[in-house]
This record gives sequence, structure tokens and C-alpha cells, in this order.
Amino acid sequence: MTNPTLDLGPVAVSIDVSVGHIAELKIQDGDRTLTPLHRAAWVDDANAEFPHATAPNVKHLSGDFFCAPFGRNDLEPAPSHGWPANSEWDHIETVSQDGRASLVFRLRKRVMGARVEKRLTLVTGHPFLYQEHSFTGGAGAVSAAHHVMVHMAAGGSLAFSPKQNAQSPAEPLETDPARGRSILAYPASGSDLTVFPLADGGTADLTAYPIGLNHEDFVVLAEKRRGSAPDALGWTVVSRRAERDHVIVLKRPEVLPLTMLWMSNGGRDYAPWSGRHKGVLGIEDARASPLGHAESCRENDFTRAGIATAFDLAAERKIVIRQVVGACSAEPGEGRVLKVAADTDVLTLHFGNGRIRRLSYDSAFLAG
Repeated sequence: MTNPTLDLGPVAVSIDVSVGHIAELKIQDGDRTLTPLHRAAWVDDANAEFPHATAPNVKHLSGDFFCAPFGRNDLEPAPSHGWPANSEWDHIETVSQDGRASLVFRLRKRVMGARVEKRLTLVTGHPFLYQEHSFTGGAGAVSAAHHVMVHMAAGGSLAFSPKQNAQSPAEPLETDPARGRSILAYPASGSDLTVFPLADGGTADLTAYPIGLNHEDFVVLAEKRRGSAPDALGWTVVSRRAERDHVIVLKRPEVLPLTMLWMSNGGRDYAPWSGRHKGVLGIEDARASPLGHAESCRENDFTRAGIATAFDLAAERKIVIRQVVGACSAEPGEGRVLKVAADTDVLTLHFGNGRIRRLSYDSAFLAG
């Protein structure tokens, strides 16, 4: 199956339509080609072995994919992260006009009766991929998330839009020491991201990666409430040390109020992970409970705090979810990212040493 591609300088993207994952994202910055997204080593290994019932989203693990629902699928039959991350998409059309180009796809299966479509857009001169997913029709409710993954060969620093707290679920990702290890405390919470509790009584700095060796961990960051103004911006910037770049992920905080961090750093010993999946960080912007579809659709710890964890589907209703991912080269002496701001057609990164970086950006996309 051929992966559809879109190339409009400085960005080129290809999609694995068998599961809807971004197979590859390249961003040209001067004489450098940045590859901000991760692709698991086994995806391109024809001899890779998988345990029985390994989900397609694990076999094809790459880039970013759309989860609906996020995590455990316990309301209708489907693998974890739902059919959008595990089944085929049809390429409906390619649209190109006035310095913009889009690939449009439709999921062959339905989610809670809803039709799901994907639109990926590039804009000439913009170092960003603009993503839109929509649900049309359906009944009931569904959680959803993007599953952006980056790889860091030598770690890096993380910066976020203002968060009200961080919390880990009731149980770690790995509970059997014969199969893997988690090092955060479960459950735990805190408002200071730099001192999150560890299982051994110490603390971890969630603004740095990695937080330890040979571990698999998961923590949820809740966006600080700032109203629903069209210019409200949720953001994550991963500044990768060895790769010398900044990976940028943007959202509307009232649409996707949570950012879930999946830290996969050699903490799973069973196939296909086999201790080799290291230096990977998932930045999973979500409206979801990490405990699965059913939990997302009923009252839970997040909804009691006023944080939505599902979208309500209905006949004739269309729900649109937008997200942006991009990258730029890092320059010596910039320091940490302190703030990201969207202005008219410009995204500005503010650094700790007072420097700023301006990137061409469609400020109307998330506000629309």
C-alpha cells in the first residue's frame, strides 16, 4: 500500500493509510532537514515478531496518530486507541490553491456511528503541519487525543503553556517487574512540574527528559483555565539536545484540555519493545481519561474538576478538532523556551535569555 505524500516547502509529510499514522514528517530549515517525529524501529523490519493480538497501532507505531477513543476501548469493539489509529483510511482528495495544499482522508470504519475525516494541510513557507479531524453524526460520547511522538538521542528540555497540575493514574504502565518498570509514584499529583513524586520517595523534573533509565511512565498535565477566547493557545515545545531543534505542538486548550506525557525509555522487556524503545516521548493532547473510553464518558476525577473528557456526538452534529505540529532549528545560547505566542500570521518563541524567534504561522487555523 502506497503512502500518500504532500510536499510544499518547507514541509513534506507522508501518511500510512493502513492505520492513519504520520509515516514521516520532514521540515527544511536553511540547509538542515529536521525530522521531528519518532518511528519505531520494528515498523520497517520485515522480520519483526509480534505477540498474538498485538494492536495494529503498535505494529505501525510512528509519528502522530488520532485516537478515538484514547486508550482502552471498552464501549464498542476495537483495539486500544480506537479504529482511527488501527484501521484503513481512504484518500478522498488532494486540494491545492493559493499557497496551500491539503490531503483529505476518510476512515473506512465508523466510531460510535460517526463518520471520521482527516485533513492535513501545508502552507508555503510555514514550518508546520496543520491537522484537522472531524466527527459527523454518531451517538453517545467519545474521547479523543493526538498521539505525537518525538525521539531524543541525548535528551532535552520541555516547556509548556501554563498547567494547573500534573497527576499520574492509579496504576503504573508496567506492574510486573518481569516484563517492565515504571519509576513515578502512582497515583500522585502536584502543581510544581519540577518536583513530581517518584516511587522511591525522590522527585522527578517533568520539564527535562529523560527522568531516569529503563522506565515506562505516564503522567497527565491539566491546562490552566484561561477562558475560551479564540486566541487562547495551548502549547508544548520539546528542545532536543542532540538534534539541535525545537519541536512545537499547538492546540486549543478548551478543545483538548489535557496533555498526557508518555515516557518510553527502555522500560518494556517484551516484544516488540524488547528494551530497545528508548528516548521516546509522547505528547498526547487529549480530551480523555487515561483509564479508557467508558471512564471518559462518565463522571471522573477530571470532570469533577471541570475538565471535559469526551465529545458528545449527535445526528447532524459535526465536531472539529485541530492541532498543529512543527519544528525549527535551535540556535546556540537561546536557553529555555519560556513562552509561545500566536500573533497575526506569526508564532513567536520567547527564550530565557531574552531572545525571540518568529515563525510563519496561520494564526486563524486554531482560532477557526
